[in-house]
Amino acid sequence: MIDIKNLSLSFGEKVIFRNLSLQIPDNARIGIVGPNGTGKTTLLRVLMGEIEADDGTIERSKNLTVGYLPQDLVELEAVPLMQYLKNKAGIAEIERKLRAVEEKLSSSPENHEELLNEHSRLERRFENSGGFAFESMAMKVLHGLGFKLGDEDKNCRDFSGGWKMRIAIAALLLSAHDVLLLDEPTNHLDTESMEWLEGWLRTHRGAIAAVSHDTRFLENIAENIADLEHGTITLYPYSYDEYLAAKEQSRELLAKAFTRQQAEIHHIESFINRFRYKATKAAQVQSRIKQLEKIQRIELAENNKTIKLTIPEAPPSGWEVLKVNELAKFYDDLRVFEHVNFVLNRGERVALVGVNGAGKSTLLRLLSFHEEPTSGVIKLGHNIKFSYYSQESALNINYSHTVWEEARAVSSKLNDVERRNLLGAFLFSGDDIHKPASVLSGGEKARLALYKLMLEETNFLILDEPTNHLDVNTREIVERALLKYQGTLLIVSHDRHFLDALAERVLELRDGKLYDYPGNYSWFLEKREEITDEGNYDADKNSKTISASKSQLKAQQDMKRNENLREKREIKKSIASCEKKIAEIEARINEIDGALCEPETLSNSKKVQELMIERDKLDGELQDLYPHWEELSLKLEQ
Repeated sequence: MIDIKNLSLSFGEKVIFRNLSLQIPDNARIGIVGPNGTGKTTLLRVLMGEIEADDGTIERSKNLTVGYLPQDLVELEAVPLMQYLKNKAGIAEIERKLRAVEEKLSSSPENHEELLNEHSRLERRFENSGGFAFESMAMKVLHGLGFKLGDEDKNCRDFSGGWKMRIAIAALLLSAHDVLLLDEPTNHLDTESMEWLEGWLRTHRGAIAAVSHDTRFLENIAENIADLEHGTITLYPYSYDEYLAAKEQSRELLAKAFTRQQAEIHHIESFINRFRYKATKAAQVQSRIKQLEKIQRIELAENNKTIKLTIPEAPPSGWEVLKVNELAKFYDDLRVFEHVNFVLNRGERVALVGVNGAGKSTLLRLLSFHEEPTSGVIKLGHNIKFSYYSQESALNINYSHTVWEEARAVSSKLNDVERRNLLGAFLFSGDDIHKPASVLSGGEKARLALYKLMLEETNFLILDEPTNHLDVNTREIVERALLKYQGTLLIVSHDRHFLDALAERVLELRDGKLYDYPGNYSWFLEKREEITDEGNYDADKNSKTISASKSQLKAQQDMKRNENLREKREIKKSIASCEKKIAEIEARINEIDGALCEPETLSNSKKVQELMIERDKLDGELQDLYPHWEELSLKLEQ
């Protein structure tokens, strides 16, 4: 077990942690969440001893082994992949010692019995470490993470950055640590590998503490959520979904308490201001001043959910937005895909999925005319104005500009203040906006490019991993903006929650072919095996199945649309009724306030008491109506 007590850490004037305490018990499944910049990665690095805290203690159980997966790219030894895994798991060291003992046994008769005992001890250790089955288990892990047969013999240095991170994950899993500290473990995985990793972690015999912005991963893995915010951590003993509900309830209770406190402060201040110079009320005024000083003010944390973002739209396009006919792409002898055919219609929200290396980003580059196809035709429809968000930041931003210059380079109806506020939502604030784009980190470049995209007038968006490097709050802002967007969307993403919320149709690239599924991501997972038979693609059967599914889906969408319209009409009625009630109460409160200022009323203490009681009752009703009105208004916007 790991026990963190009163941990404090500051970098200069910036406080990262303040008396932070957290326990990671045996077999714990903890998801660590919080906005970007709150110190989640720093906390893991402190636990690993890479950063020293200013104060506090970290206690560990005796002989506890801890494995750490960093978020940043790892550099690997220049050895074959299987050998690297053996080295990291300690298997190679035991093998080396066994060979050394065997050499001594064969070359010298001295200490024969002692050497035999040492050999037996090493063999037992080798067996207990899973040495005899290690290569078999390693192949299973490599296959689950997307590696191909033969990759185990390749040099680790020959793999790309994303695959090096997968090697690091494989080494961590095979090392059988007591505690796994994972920093964004799904960042470099496709959806199939994510699902395999979740299955493996569920059977891990030990504790797991994972930092992740992947809400589906947290839903599937975490049994407790540690919420890191404002230098402190709050542990919620719930799954991720239950945590969201509990945190929202806590916010609502705090907001109500804040509203009540503000009303109390307002009443006290009103009394003080009204009777400050009245000699007969001097003692009561002083009493209320002391009462005001004793109140411990409730502070509400900033809530990024209040930020509203609407993507500006160009005039509507023609019905057929994009038509692709017999598209193929080859790099020398490497076939990426061929015979790709599909049509996108106006207003469709389509997800493009497939394992890493299937050609998703390549297809998007072709569709955005940043690359030429080997063969085939790409035809845009009438009046199309598209924007393309690439994973390659050089295609999205001008490195010679500062952040602010890039922010102002996009034509938009937003004024400078509004642009600055929106930059803040994308985590650029203060002096950050004057940084040259060329010195930004990969994540910062991605966020700046996405910010620019949110300002452009378009009717067709092509997005390649738009939520990478965004925290949960910013992802939600982007997700809500895209849900309200009336244009056409084509999205590549590994964020399964994001795809489920947005996509109404899924295109899958697999084994160089394209498969079409008319439903959201969850529906795609259910139907994939029904429509395709282990790679044997029956085009006629697929076409008929899709046609039937589209009809069924359209009927379901029409029903849902009608239900939404009915619900919105009811919400509008409720808002009107609520606003009428608020106006009536406010008018009556104004009447009472006016009466309380009249000498005739003030001379009648009984009347003053009655009016104050009525006013307090009305004010209580008003404080309940305001949040109800806000809740209804938010529902109407969704």
